[in-house]
Amino acid sequence: MDMQFTLAEKPDAEALEKGRLLFAGNTDFLKGVVAMSGLPDPDRIEVCFAGRSNVGKSSLINALTGRKALARTSNTPGRTQEINFFTMGPEHYLVDVPGYGFANAPVAVVEKWQRLLKSYLSGRPSLRRVFLLIDARHGPKKVDMEIMDLLSKSAVTFQVVMTKCDKLRAEELDKVIDRTIESIRKYPAAYPELVKTSSAKGEGVETLRAIVAGIV
Repeated sequence: MDMQFTLAEKPDAEALEKGRLLFAGNTDFLKGVVAMSGLPDPDRIEVCFAGRSNVGKSSLINALTGRKALARTSNTPGRTQEINFFTMGPEHYLVDVPGYGFANAPVAVVEKWQRLLKSYLSGRPSLRRVFLLIDARHGPKKVDMEIMDLLSKSAVTFQVVMTKCDKLRAEELDKVIDRTIESIRKYPAAYPELVKTSSAKGEGVETLRAIVAGIV
Protein backbone atom coordinates (compact mmCIF):
# COMPACT_ATOMS: atom_id res chain seq x y z
CA MET A 1 0.00 0.00 0.00
CA ASP A 2 1.22 3.50 -0.85
CA MET A 3 -0.88 5.22 1.79
CA GLN A 4 1.12 7.27 4.27
CA PHE A 5 0.56 6.34 7.91
CA THR A 6 0.99 9.09 10.48
CA LEU A 7 0.38 9.91 14.12
CA ALA A 8 -2.77 11.87 14.90
CA GLU A 9 -2.05 15.52 15.59
CA LYS A 10 -4.01 17.55 18.11
CA PRO A 11 -7.25 18.66 16.40
CA ASP A 12 -8.22 22.28 16.00
CA ALA A 13 -10.33 24.07 18.59
CA GLU A 14 -13.62 23.43 16.78
CA ALA A 15 -13.03 19.67 16.57
CA LEU A 16 -11.90 19.53 20.20
CA GLU A 17 -15.05 21.31 21.31
CA LYS A 18 -17.22 18.97 19.25
CA GLY A 19 -15.55 16.00 20.96
CA ARG A 20 -15.92 17.57 24.39
CA LEU A 21 -19.62 18.19 23.88
CA LEU A 22 -20.25 14.66 22.63
CA PHE A 23 -18.67 13.04 25.68
CA ALA A 24 -19.95 15.68 28.12
CA GLY A 25 -23.46 14.43 27.43
CA ASN A 26 -25.01 11.35 28.98
CA THR A 27 -23.16 8.12 28.25
CA ASP A 28 -25.06 5.31 29.91
CA PHE A 29 -24.83 1.53 29.99
CA LEU A 30 -27.61 0.04 27.87
CA LYS A 31 -27.08 -3.71 27.89
CA GLY A 32 -24.57 -6.54 27.81
CA VAL A 33 -25.02 -8.93 24.91
CA VAL A 34 -24.02 -12.60 24.98
CA ALA A 35 -25.50 -13.65 21.61
CA MET A 36 -26.02 -11.96 18.25
CA SER A 37 -29.78 -12.25 18.75
CA GLY A 38 -29.47 -9.87 21.71
CA LEU A 39 -27.94 -6.98 19.78
CA PRO A 40 -29.95 -3.76 19.78
CA ASP A 41 -31.40 -2.69 16.45
CA PRO A 42 -28.72 -1.20 14.16
CA ASP A 43 -30.56 2.11 14.05
CA ARG A 44 -27.76 4.23 15.52
CA ILE A 45 -24.25 4.95 14.31
CA GLU A 46 -21.77 3.16 16.56
CA VAL A 47 -18.05 2.88 17.20
CA CYS A 48 -16.44 0.11 19.15
CA PHE A 49 -13.26 -0.46 21.10
CA ALA A 50 -11.45 -3.78 20.71
CA GLY A 51 -8.12 -5.20 21.78
CA ARG A 52 -6.28 -8.00 23.49
CA SER A 53 -7.25 -8.91 27.01
CA ASN A 54 -5.91 -6.40 29.55
CA VAL A 55 -4.95 -3.84 26.88
CA GLY A 56 -6.73 -1.09 28.80
CA LYS A 57 -10.05 -0.80 26.95
CA SER A 58 -12.19 -0.14 30.00
CA SER A 59 -9.75 2.40 31.40
CA LEU A 60 -9.70 4.29 28.11
CA ILE A 61 -13.50 4.29 27.82
CA ASN A 62 -13.73 5.63 31.35
CA ALA A 63 -11.19 8.35 30.52
CA LEU A 64 -13.07 9.34 27.37
CA THR A 65 -16.40 9.62 29.15
CA GLY A 66 -15.03 11.11 32.35
CA ARG A 67 -16.77 8.37 34.29
CA LYS A 68 -14.57 6.40 36.68
CA ALA A 69 -16.64 3.22 36.61
CA LEU A 70 -18.71 3.32 33.43
CA ALA A 71 -16.74 0.37 32.07
CA ARG A 72 -15.49 -2.15 34.59
CA THR A 73 -11.73 -2.37 34.91
CA SER A 74 -9.73 -5.32 36.19
CA ASN A 75 -6.17 -6.59 36.32
CA THR A 76 -7.54 -10.01 35.39
CA PRO A 77 -7.44 -10.61 31.61
CA GLY A 78 -10.82 -11.56 30.18
CA ARG A 79 -13.01 -9.59 32.58
CA THR A 80 -15.27 -8.34 29.74
CA GLN A 81 -17.12 -11.44 28.52
CA GLU A 82 -19.95 -9.81 26.59
CA ILE A 83 -20.53 -7.00 24.12
CA ASN A 84 -21.38 -3.97 26.22
CA PHE A 85 -23.45 -1.23 24.60
CA PHE A 86 -23.44 2.33 25.93
CA THR A 87 -25.72 5.08 24.65
CA MET A 88 -24.14 8.40 23.70
CA GLY A 89 -27.15 10.68 23.60
CA PRO A 90 -30.16 9.67 21.48
CA GLU A 91 -28.29 8.84 18.27
CA HIS A 92 -25.08 6.89 18.93
CA TYR A 93 -23.69 3.77 20.57
CA LEU A 94 -20.26 3.26 22.07
CA VAL A 95 -19.41 -0.43 22.23
CA ASP A 96 -16.92 -2.32 24.41
CA VAL A 97 -16.26 -5.80 23.03
CA PRO A 98 -14.66 -8.81 24.75
CA GLY A 99 -10.88 -8.84 24.91
CA TYR A 100 -9.32 -11.40 22.62
CA GLY A 101 -6.26 -13.53 23.26
CA PHE A 102 -5.44 -14.83 26.72
CA ALA A 103 -8.34 -14.83 29.18
CA ASN A 104 -8.74 -16.24 32.67
CA ALA A 105 -11.81 -18.34 31.93
CA PRO A 106 -12.69 -21.93 30.87
CA VAL A 107 -11.78 -22.75 27.29
CA ALA A 108 -15.40 -23.32 26.24
CA VAL A 109 -16.41 -19.91 27.61
CA VAL A 110 -13.50 -18.19 25.88
CA GLU A 111 -14.34 -19.83 22.55
CA LYS A 112 -18.00 -18.79 22.85
CA TRP A 113 -17.32 -15.11 23.36
CA GLN A 114 -14.57 -15.06 20.76
CA ARG A 115 -17.11 -16.34 18.22
CA LEU A 116 -19.50 -13.63 19.35
CA LEU A 117 -16.79 -10.99 18.98
CA LYS A 118 -15.91 -12.04 15.44
CA SER A 119 -19.56 -12.26 14.40
CA TYR A 120 -20.20 -8.75 15.67
CA LEU A 121 -17.09 -7.22 14.10
CA SER A 122 -17.76 -8.73 10.69
CA GLY A 123 -21.51 -8.29 10.45
CA ARG A 124 -22.77 -5.11 12.14
CA PRO A 125 -24.11 -2.68 9.49
CA SER A 126 -24.20 0.36 11.81
CA LEU A 127 -20.57 -0.04 12.91
CA ARG A 128 -18.60 2.90 11.51
CA ARG A 129 -15.16 2.29 12.96
CA VAL A 130 -13.31 -0.10 15.22
CA PHE A 131 -10.71 1.47 17.48
CA LEU A 132 -8.18 -1.33 17.79
CA LEU A 133 -6.14 -0.92 20.94
CA ILE A 134 -2.50 -2.01 20.98
CA ASP A 135 -0.46 -2.04 24.20
CA ALA A 136 2.56 0.18 23.52
CA ARG A 137 4.71 -2.00 25.75
CA HIS A 138 4.29 -4.98 23.43
CA GLY A 139 3.24 -3.77 20.00
CA PRO A 140 0.99 -5.81 17.70
CA LYS A 141 0.79 -9.55 18.28
CA LYS A 142 -0.33 -12.37 16.00
CA VAL A 143 -3.85 -12.32 17.43
CA ASP A 144 -4.09 -8.58 16.66
CA MET A 145 -3.16 -9.31 13.06
CA GLU A 146 -5.89 -11.95 12.87
CA ILE A 147 -8.48 -9.37 13.92
CA MET A 148 -7.08 -6.85 11.43
CA ASP A 149 -7.38 -9.46 8.71
CA LEU A 150 -10.98 -10.20 9.73
CA LEU A 151 -11.88 -6.50 9.66
CA SER A 152 -10.22 -5.97 6.29
CA LYS A 153 -12.02 -8.93 4.74
CA SER A 154 -15.28 -7.55 6.16
CA ALA A 155 -14.50 -4.02 4.88
CA VAL A 156 -14.75 -2.57 8.39
CA THR A 157 -12.46 0.42 8.95
CA PHE A 158 -10.23 0.15 11.99
CA GLN A 159 -7.93 2.70 13.59
CA VAL A 160 -5.05 1.69 15.84
CA VAL A 161 -4.89 3.33 19.26
CA MET A 162 -1.69 2.82 21.23
CA THR A 163 -2.40 2.46 24.95
CA LYS A 164 -0.20 2.85 28.04
CA CYS A 165 2.22 5.10 26.16
CA ASP A 166 3.39 6.61 29.44
CA LYS A 167 5.08 3.30 30.29
CA LEU A 168 7.85 3.74 27.71
CA ARG A 169 10.63 6.23 27.12
CA ALA A 170 10.18 8.40 24.04
CA GLU A 171 12.74 6.56 21.92
CA GLU A 172 11.27 3.17 22.85
CA LEU A 173 7.78 4.35 21.99
CA ASP A 174 8.94 5.67 18.60
CA LYS A 175 10.36 2.23 17.74
CA VAL A 176 7.13 0.45 18.72
CA ILE A 177 5.06 2.89 16.68
CA ASP A 178 7.29 2.41 13.63
CA ARG A 179 7.01 -1.37 14.00
CA THR A 180 3.24 -1.10 14.40
CA ILE A 181 2.90 0.99 11.25
CA GLU A 182 4.93 -1.54 9.27
CA SER A 183 2.65 -4.31 10.55
CA ILE A 184 -0.65 -2.66 9.67
CA ARG A 185 0.07 -0.90 6.38
CA LYS A 186 -0.76 -4.08 4.43
CA TYR A 187 -4.37 -4.08 5.63
CA PRO A 188 -6.72 -2.14 3.32
CA ALA A 189 -9.20 -1.42 6.14
CA ALA A 190 -6.56 0.27 8.32
CA TYR A 191 -7.19 3.99 8.83
CA PRO A 192 -3.83 5.65 8.16
CA GLU A 193 -3.58 7.54 11.44
CA LEU A 194 -2.48 6.15 14.81
CA VAL A 195 -3.43 7.68 18.15
CA LYS A 196 -1.10 7.71 21.18
CA THR A 197 -2.90 7.49 24.51
CA SER A 198 -2.37 7.10 28.22
CA SER A 199 -5.49 6.72 30.34
CA ALA A 200 -3.43 7.35 33.47
CA LYS A 201 -1.97 10.64 32.18
CA GLY A 202 -4.84 11.72 29.95
CA GLU A 203 -2.63 11.76 26.87
CA GLY A 204 -4.53 11.57 23.60
CA VAL A 205 -7.96 11.53 25.25
CA GLU A 206 -9.09 14.87 23.82
CA THR A 207 -7.79 13.89 20.39
CA LEU A 208 -9.66 10.59 20.46
CA ARG A 209 -12.86 12.31 21.56
CA ALA A 210 -12.60 14.63 18.58
CA ILE A 211 -11.99 11.72 16.21
CA VAL A 212 -15.07 9.87 17.50
CA ALA A 213 -17.18 13.03 17.20
CA GLY A 214 -16.02 13.44 13.62
CA ILE A 215 -17.21 9.92 12.79
CA VAL A 216 -20.61 9.94 14.44
